[in-house]
Amino acid sequence: MSSSNPSGQNGRPDQVNLFGQDHFQAAVSNSQASLGGAEQPFFKIVATDPHSQARTGQVRTSHGLIRTPMFMPVGTRASVKAVAPDDLAALGAEIVLANTYHLMLRPGPEIIKALGGLHRFMGWPGPIITDSGGYQVFSLSAMRKLTDDGVGFKSTYDGSSIFLTPEKAVELQEGFGVDILMCLDECTTYPASREETEKSLNLTLNWAKRSKKAWQGPGALFGIAQGGFYPDLRRQAAEAIKELDFPGQAVGGLALGEPLAERLTAIESAVSALDSQKPVYLMGLGTPLDLMEGIKRGADLFDCVMPTRNARNGQLFTRGGKINVLNARYKAETTPPDDQCGCYTCQNFSLAYLRHLHQNREPLYLRLATIHNLRYYLDLMREARNALINGTFMCYYNQFMSQQP
Repeated sequence: MSSSNPSGQNGRPDQVNLFGQDHFQAAVSNSQASLGGAEQPFFKIVATDPHSQARTGQVRTSHGLIRTPMFMPVGTRASVKAVAPDDLAALGAEIVLANTYHLMLRPGPEIIKALGGLHRFMGWPGPIITDSGGYQVFSLSAMRKLTDDGVGFKSTYDGSSIFLTPEKAVELQEGFGVDILMCLDECTTYPASREETEKSLNLTLNWAKRSKKAWQGPGALFGIAQGGFYPDLRRQAAEAIKELDFPGQAVGGLALGEPLAERLTAIESAVSALDSQKPVYLMGLGTPLDLMEGIKRGADLFDCVMPTRNARNGQLFTRGGKINVLNARYKAETTPPDDQCGCYTCQNFSLAYLRHLHQNREPLYLRLATIHNLRYYLDLMREARNALINGTFMCYYNQFMSQQP
């Protein structure tokens, strides 16, 4: 049996646990020292694939290096559900995502700042990205009032009235002390008319300009290209974001129920018009297939609640496809979820045991399932990076696609 290190037998033996509070500053100092000086670029491309737009690179922040392509586990309320920061580090996560909307409401920016910033507050000394809260406001459309100035909405916690502007979103994220922050944007529904999409796009671009003006640093501000599912509007949005010259770029408004073909066209239209020398973040994607298609089309960073949420609901991702642990066929199954996986869960526990834990609502299930799913996602990123460095990305991509149901 392996140790309780979530990375399992094939983990990262060079990973030193520096996550105790006594060692927090040492972890930050070590990360800063590893960057090699301020003259280093924010983003550097290490290798590209000659047969696609895929590339591997490095994003440098004051809290550490992010090797791309990279999946960013979602810690909405400054916590990735069911796992601790040292679990994430051992699994190979190099950056986590937190949510400005939720953190501004609870515990509030004053508490986070008083306790030393978001890194110290959540015990994660590596890079952190926050989204602006735009998607949450979009999802609360029945409770919001949208204007050119910003968006008003009711708190989901106590019903109090809040007005969020592009400038306030930047101020909040800078106050958290994060490494990457996002412009406030507006996301259209799917489907949306061309008129609605153009109106939303113009609002988002206006907010991007205001965000850029308000931004003081030191975190890197990413502009977001919207444009719905009209290829010309996607290109228009991407060109405008490129012109604004943000340190990084994102493509938003995806995975809203659209067919895969429309999603891929939207991604291609946007990414092809963005600055190829800056990192590209596909927001909210998604399935393993989405990630692989995104990498092929030139994206570098990804986030989604899918691996953690699906784990809690009994679904595990494996190289052989998805597994529902409550399926009766696993009642006495002695094998692990994925015999090719090196995570702590697969190295130590059977499907029968995981099914037993889930059936009885044992909290241990949540941790073991989350460890496995995050390891699967992070392994996809690691394997894609290695394939790009070795010049075999399309072979890896084709092998992955051949295994899809």
